[in-house]
Amino acid sequence: MTHSLSYAATPVIELNHEGVNGVRLLVKREDLNHPFVSGNKWWKLKYNLEEAKRAGHDTLLTFGGAYSNHLYATAAAAHELGMKSIGIVRGERTEPLNHTLSFAESRGMKLHFISREAYRKKNEHEFLQSIRNQFGDAYIIPEGGTNEFAVRGCAEFAKTLEEEIDFDYLCLPIGTGGTMAGMIEGLSSNKKVIGFSSLKGGDFLKDEIQLLVSNTQLDWQVNTGYHFGGYGKSTPDLISFIEDMKMNYQLPLDQVYTAKMMMGVFDLIGQNYFEHGSTILILHTGGLQGNHSIK
Repeated sequence: MTHSLSYAATPVIELNHEGVNGVRLLVKREDLNHPFVSGNKWWKLKYNLEEAKRAGHDTLLTFGGAYSNHLYATAAAAHELGMKSIGIVRGERTEPLNHTLSFAESRGMKLHFISREAYRKKNEHEFLQSIRNQFGDAYIIPEGGTNEFAVRGCAEFAKTLEEEIDFDYLCLPIGTGGTMAGMIEGLSSNKKVIGFSSLKGGDFLKDEIQLLVSNTQLDWQVNTGYHFGGYGKSTPDLISFIEDMKMNYQLPLDQVYTAKMMMGVFDLIGQNYFEHGSTILILHTGGLQGNHSIK
């Protein structure tokens, strides 16, 4: 068994986009940090994996939907570290399995499908106890990987960003809010953080993030205006934007998270939202495996 996940140093690229007037636009290509446990998932899992090993667990158990980046990453991480993994999947098993779930199985993850009704109880004590009774003494990681260990890992990453790059704004996509909470915890108070929700009706995320952070000095906000129909939904314009960014800037984006954020950033730049002369750092959080579902 290896003791820690492999990690590759990642580049920062500058986008000289015709619509970028008066601001500097940088992208941290954290999608390149690991072939399978990419982007923010690497940092969210780092201390969860350490805690699992410290507590003597040899099995990881976690939750997700059929296209979950988190299930995909957890299966890959467990495989690399010589651990077992179990994925509790929302909904019925459909054959053939999609790319995400077939990959997870190929890395040894045992998939257990439950109804959407049952899945909604995933954070309740009785449900979690029944899971422990059924699957034994596994280390349980919440949906999306978001817990205190995830926030700790992302805060550590935020500090390295600040040491490496001079920027004024940090922009990133939000799913469960754990990565953004870590950014808020780790950055100094002169930075501004904007999270772009991929969920329709994502206003509740501000409260969820608030529960995870202790830093009250930082200026941060959740932008809910660029969900493009909701989680996992897309539009022809979004797909076209993904293709343009790949062709013109060799920058791959995914339709669930990063493309929505990037379109949001460009739109705000067009509205002169960002202070003239400022530097915007965009965090590429990975998740490109989701593009296998684009038809």
